Amino acid sequence: MSEIRTTAIVLAAGQGKRMQSNVRKQYLLIQDKPVLYYSLKAFEDSLIDDIVLVVGEGEEDYCKKEIVEKYGFCKIRSIIQGGRERYHSVACGIRAISWGCDYVFIHDGARPFVNDEIIQRAFCEVQISKACVVGMPVKDTIKISDQNGYVADTPARSLVWQIQTPQVFDQELISCAYEKLLLNEDKLISDGVVVTDDAMVVEYFMSTPVKLVQGSYENMKITTPEDLEIAQIFLKRHEK
Repeated sequence: MSEIRTTAIVLAAGQGKRMQSNVRKQYLLIQDKPVLYYSLKAFEDSLIDDIVLVVGEGEEDYCKKEIVEKYGFCKIRSIIQGGRERYHSVACGIRAISWGCDYVFIHDGARPFVNDEIIQRAFCEVQISKACVVGMPVKDTIKISDQNGYVADTPARSLVWQIQTPQVFDQELISCAYEKLLLNEDKLISDGVVVTDDAMVVEYFMSTPVKLVQGSYENMKITTPEDLEIAQIFLKRHEK
């Protein structure tokens, strides 16, 4: 039996407009290291074989010097420029995988607290289901709104999850799903379909069901200045 190969696509091309900072959020510091460092470190120390780092336009050399070389990351096989939307960046990352790969982990670089336990759980599940996403059951009651701002429905809280990353897929499955997405992009836009995560692409274009895998409530995405303050608290807690 041949060795299973895994690749992580780490997305760091977002502009982070809600952070209200001149510095992109993935390069802001938690303690003395950039946000992006922590997720890369988690994958570097995990079962992942190769990493594709997707960055903003013109940031390839900066990331090579100030992230990859500075912190001694050895698994980052490619640093590439992302696209206009998140899904364009994911598509670029998938197409950059020119080596043998069985499973693809897609992760937002602004989620610094992914850990080995989460990666292991997702890896075990994807070998069974071919498609899985990390998330956690919501703590709050969720209301579905109608177009006028009135409550239209209240789904059972036990069935509602907040979705995180990594989202993990069989390589051929996710490649095919994204090729179909790009071919049908204009129609999706005209229909008002907004692609918000990778599971949605698989759900929309493929017949493979997507399995939910437990993540962590700490596996947060850094989006606002308040998130950065919370991240500082989490990191101090882990250092004790």
